[in-house]
Amino acid sequence: MSMQKPLEGIKVIDMSTFIGAPACARFFAEFGAEVIKIEPKSGDLVRFNGVSEGRLGSPYENTTWDLENAHKLGLVLDLKSPEGREILFKLLETTDIFITNWRPQAIAKLGLDYDSVKDKFPKLVYASFTGYGEEGPDMNLPGYDFTSYWARSGLLGTSYQKGGEPINLIPGIGDHTTGWFLAAGIMVALFNAQKTGMGDKVEINLLHTAIYVQAIAIQAAQYKELGTKYPTSRKVAENPFNNAYQTKDGRWIQLSMPPFDVFYPTFMPLIGHPELVGNPRYTMKSITENKLHGEFIALIDEAFAQKTAAEWVEILTKADIPHSVAQVWEEVLEDKQAWAIGAFENMKYLTGERAMVNIPVKLKASEKKKYARGPFLGEHSEKIIKGLGYTDEQLKDLHARNIFSTWDDLREKCGGNLKDETSY
Repeated sequence: MSMQKPLEGIKVIDMSTFIGAPACARFFAEFGAEVIKIEPKSGDLVRFNGVSEGRLGSPYENTTWDLENAHKLGLVLDLKSPEGREILFKLLETTDIFITNWRPQAIAKLGLDYDSVKDKFPKLVYASFTGYGEEGPDMNLPGYDFTSYWARSGLLGTSYQKGGEPINLIPGIGDHTTGWFLAAGIMVALFNAQKTGMGDKVEINLLHTAIYVQAIAIQAAQYKELGTKYPTSRKVAENPFNNAYQTKDGRWIQLSMPPFDVFYPTFMPLIGHPELVGNPRYTMKSITENKLHGEFIALIDEAFAQKTAAEWVEILTKADIPHSVAQVWEEVLEDKQAWAIGAFENMKYLTGERAMVNIPVKLKASEKKKYARGPFLGEHSEKIIKGLGYTDEQLKDLHARNIFSTWDDLREKCGGNLKDETSY
């Protein structure tokens, strides 16, 4: 007997592009909601970003697309046409959640902004994902995680080593974080809509999310006469036990011991300095007041340089010291703990099996969906529109006028071919 999915019966329209908002919609698809992704004929640009991200560009092996769009249905609509908007409005009549990351001015131009649709669909939870929010002088600026999340929020400008260069940014970090905050907000609004019959608008943006995730440090920055000013250097880290140290074989190990004085008597003998246990010079208070950070960190640097990463891992693990080797992605892909917790799942592609990253939330009593690809461009267009009650003759007419498009129409444009598709 198959178990009902937790969100079975919930219907979601995903009218968004790139990573953040689609990742949010994927969350709902994962737990059983019917999610329809609406795209223009040109398609979500993530479909065509393979080479620039160091992966294949084939529609049959697009790991980023599948990560953000697994388990969704694909519909291609011309929303600039009255007939295309009519199809969307018919879908919204039975939709619980509408997700978009269009900029405010663009979506208002089509009459699809919240104020234009809230009275027609009073139970609808309308979710808006933007770069900079929907008020203020910069509300209509284009927003991506590299700019809105990393740079504008202060994260990029403060997180690199003083005297060095900004870190190499990694696609999707800001998008995924913001998308999951959005999913939490949607669930609150959905819960309320099911209790009261009244929908709501859920707003989120990359800038605010990035400020929130840095809130501890940003708030502390108001105390200008206290603490370390960023960007700073690991050589003078405020808490030397929350720092990275290089080993004999060139690896870095990150320590994390926030209560410095609690860990001090256990840690110092491990690095060959039992004589410093009880020394008042190296309490956290003394290090801070006398600016001894550099002196103390140099002492730990020297100790870590005497042993390999493997040797330090054995020593620190045995002593229950919070630490981790700074792994590279190739190592993470083979990390036994990551596989044990279900972080990865193998999926078969044309070139063989690839490890795909699962979403991090698990429900014990709910059977997990097997990883599946996202929809081809326009793959389910005809099926979805027919389900709204359109006749075969009407479908033929709408298709002839390019109100909707199918995968057969767009396969060649996307670099696909029937031979690969049948084996896929």
